[in-house]
Amino acid sequence: MSRRVFFVTGTDTGVGKTHVTALLLRALAAEGKQVLGLKPVAAGCVDSGDGLRNDDALALMAASTVQLPYAQVNPVALVAPLSPHIAAARESRRVRVNQLSGLVRGAIMQARADVTLVEGAGGWRVPLNDMETLADFARDLAVPVILVVGLRLGCLNHALLTAEAIRRDGLRLAGWVANAVDPHMEARAENIDTLRAALQAPLLGVVEWDDAAPQFDLAPLGT
Repeated sequence: MSRRVFFVTGTDTGVGKTHVTALLLRALAAEGKQVLGLKPVAAGCVDSGDGLRNDDALALMAASTVQLPYAQVNPVALVAPLSPHIAAARESRRVRVNQLSGLVRGAIMQARADVTLVEGAGGWRVPLNDMETLADFARDLAVPVILVVGLRLGCLNHALLTAEAIRRDGLRLAGWVANAVDPHMEARAENIDTLRAALQAPLLGVVEWDDAAPQFDLAPLGT
């Protein structure tokens, strides 16, 4: 079986990227795949006594069937819950794409999982430093992208702009997931239909507000 790697991004902060990534990992594992979730950059980490830990990274580890040390799952752990470039600057650190890519490729090679999901932080163009963004990191990895769309007012604009940016950066949008972050959203079905037509990428699934085991169509991922 060929090994596949995908970069998971979102239309914004707070759209449920980690939740969806963990659900996708579990769905792939249920199909018999060996899976790994990575959170290369995480801001908002706390001291656990064994080092800085981030809830999102821990959630991905819990959903993974292949286990790596925490430092490989989340090599850049930042304290302040801010944009990575600001949080890193407060710690007199600088996050660089080439260094981050090297660490992630090393983890992927060591794990040898059937499917690896690499979750970003925030949206597509979140800065890593004064010159590079997470989009540059995804471009350096050169892997297909899964987009998590938070279903709420404004999601159409955010999703279409993000998809446009992904394609302009030369990467393939492998699919998207609609995540019901606002359970009271009006015209939700119409919004999903609009995105189905406009995103030109397969809808992998709709995650309801309280659904712990949604149905995904994983065939478009070729896993």
